[in-house]
Amino acid sequence: MKDKDKEKKAAKPQEPEAEAEAAAAAEEEKETPEAPDAEALYNYRKRSQKERESIFRDVKADTVTKLLPVYDNLERALKAECSDPAYKKGVELTMTQLKTIFDDLGVKPIAAVGEKFDPALHNAVMHMESDEHDEGVIVEEFQKGFILGDKVIRFSLVKVAN
Repeated sequence: MKDKDKEKKAAKPQEPEAEAEAAAAAEEEKETPEAPDAEALYNYRKRSQKERESIFRDVKADTVTKLLPVYDNLERALKAECSDPAYKKGVELTMTQLKTIFDDLGVKPIAAVGEKFDPALHNAVMHMESDEHDEGVIVEEFQKGFILGDKVIRFSLVKVAN
């Protein structure tokens, strides 16, 4: 009997340790499923944020694209002869306001005349032989191009020297 009593006494101190280990294991099991859920939620939020930003950028680009014909018409009106200075001043103010709105939206005009032709920014609709210009240099711009961030909204239509 003494041996059995020793075993019981020896077993009692181990039981709380075993219970503590079991409780810790159960606690880890509870935390493990939550960790992937938290990470999945974080990834979902991050992905949703990127999607919203992408949609916003695309909508902004579409809106600006629809305003570009207005820009073109104002540009033509400014180049035309006008005998009424008040009318011309009104067109100038309207163009200035449109350019300010484009700047606020992050829309920038693409540099063209005098620049080296870049097919990522320019669309060559004409070529000309020229001794006074280097090869591949833009000599005339027919329609102004615009860029929003790193996305080309409209390519510049240009004439390039050969």
